[in-house]
Amino acid sequence: MTIDWAAMERDCRALLPARAVVAAPQELLAYDCDGLTLHRAQPPLVVLPETTEQVAAILRLCHRHGVPFLARGSGTGLSGGALAENGALVIATSRMRSILDVDLANRRITVQPGVINGWVTRAVAGDGFYYAPDPSSQVVCSIGGNVAENSGGVHCLKYGVTSNHVLEMEVVLPDGTVTTLGSGLAETPELDLRGVFIGSEGTLGIATAITLRLLRAPQSVAVLLADFTAMEAAGEAVRLVTAAGVLPAGMEIMDNFTINAVDDLFGRDEYPRDAAAVLLIELDGQEREVAAAVEMAGELCRQAGARTIRRASSEADRALLWKGRKSAFAAVGRITPTYYVQDGVVPRSALPSVLAAIEELSRRYDLPVANVFHAGDGNLHPLILYRADEPGVTDRVQALGADILRLCIDAGGSITGEHGVGSDKRCYLDWMFAPDDLATMRLVREAFDPAGLANPGKIFPTPRSCGESARLQATSLTVRVDALSAGAAQPPSLEPLDVF
Repeated sequence: MTIDWAAMERDCRALLPARAVVAAPQELLAYDCDGLTLHRAQPPLVVLPETTEQVAAILRLCHRHGVPFLARGSGTGLSGGALAENGALVIATSRMRSILDVDLANRRITVQPGVINGWVTRAVAGDGFYYAPDPSSQVVCSIGGNVAENSGGVHCLKYGVTSNHVLEMEVVLPDGTVTTLGSGLAETPELDLRGVFIGSEGTLGIATAITLRLLRAPQSVAVLLADFTAMEAAGEAVRLVTAAGVLPAGMEIMDNFTINAVDDLFGRDEYPRDAAAVLLIELDGQEREVAAAVEMAGELCRQAGARTIRRASSEADRALLWKGRKSAFAAVGRITPTYYVQDGVVPRSALPSVLAAIEELSRRYDLPVANVFHAGDGNLHPLILYRADEPGVTDRVQALGADILRLCIDAGGSITGEHGVGSDKRCYLDWMFAPDDLATMRLVREAFDPAGLANPGKIFPTPRSCGESARLQATSLTVRVDALSAGAAQPPSLEPLDVF
């Protein structure tokens, strides 16, 4: 179907203020990729609504004319989820930045999707509350994007990811219908459609108001920095701490490459440059609880081979240690203008062997790999450094990324922990899921979006993106979906819905 984008622009301008429609080619360049710059596609048109009513009107327009669309937050995603492949209307929520309600009595806050993650805590910190999910990009990433990707962050080990902190959402479905998922309560008896929507990467609709759970700020917080002469020793420290029953708020590891990149960024040696790895452990809770946990975690790190252990108790010292971790991607970016980040997950016990295998792959492909990751839950973020002007380098980079994800799968892990599947990892989805599982997921997607207009082409393998093998897979899936729709026996397990 050929879309008349000039007519679409006129219709959008009739619904929105003049400055809310972006159509000039030079302005559209700002939307040609998300944080994963390896893949680019300039959209034909971008709109910037400010209210739920405007979003609903736009989606009704898309539904009426069969126009594909995708939602875009701050553009910090790392899986190509906000890529306008093959032409799609981009609905940018960056102007939907209002905090709609603060309900401290019930420990919740309601925000529009364009509200920046860090603003949520800032709005309630004076009253002793905070919002737990804290991606490294929290100063720029938006809550709507966090919901779409089910983002995690440093504190996901103890406090969980976005899905653990969203109570209710006002959602505009792909046909323009406005509905509510969840009830504002922690537990309710209805089907958990809220949980299905979170992490669906924009394929089920657009959230326009999100009610979040707030937590009381802990009485005491301490951060330990342990440095090691071997990455295996740092991994062993993680194993010992978690096996002992200590539950840190967060555990993060940076390798030597990343340590030096961060020190160069700071202009001083905040972390020991000769360390093979540093392990950051944050412990929070009641004062006595934290004091005991600090003592135990420190001793376990020493047992694992830590050379030195530094403790930061003041807010300023803690912030400084975490600043290095949260600046790691930017620090590595100063070494080379382009890098490709992956997002695999492995069991904690497999960290040493998988990291050693990644190092070997790095040598084989002759591409540097920096490792910085959520050690507590085995969520790896290997950064593959490359120069975009090197002939043939893109194929090598993607092949190395695929081999790293295969390592994660073979170790009993996953192809993504928090960055999503998007367009970048869709060709690897069938490494984890059988045809019946994928068919079930497609049925859920079709229930929300029968016309397939919401962020088309993302998550699932397609013949265009993944070649002939995907064509065979798609044929099998179509047959299976039809059978399931007709009420065939032995429906597939619903457990893989967690991939959304």
